[in-house]
Amino acid sequence: MTFLPQPSEPHDLSERVLIPFPPEIDFSNADGLLPLIMSRARPGRRPRVVVLDLSSTLFMDSQGVRLINDVRRLLRPETLVYVVARPDGVASRVLELTGLRRDVPVYDNLPEAMAA
Repeated sequence: MTFLPQPSEPHDLSERVLIPFPPEIDFSNADGLLPLIMSRARPGRRPRVVVLDLSSTLFMDSQGVRLINDVRRLLRPETLVYVVARPDGVASRVLELTGLRRDVPVYDNLPEAMAA
């Protein structure tokens, strides 16, 4: 049986850090998420890959795109950022419409992202 991570619990898998996102990312919470994500992705760790899991995110606006870009900008240049987004979900559509999919690898499910 596979157990999926609970939202807001980081999972450090050797050189990979998995960070599940909340069900909604918008103006009301995006600014507070950035320091939380960065505290889990940087201090004392040298992750090679940070996986942002949006598979449980049901709503995301441009603030979510800004958040992902800010994470990419603030991490060390050698750290890769992968995104997981359900192909039929709003987050996936927002990533496509804004063009972020061209800049960040987006996977349809968590196992694919963790294996990449």
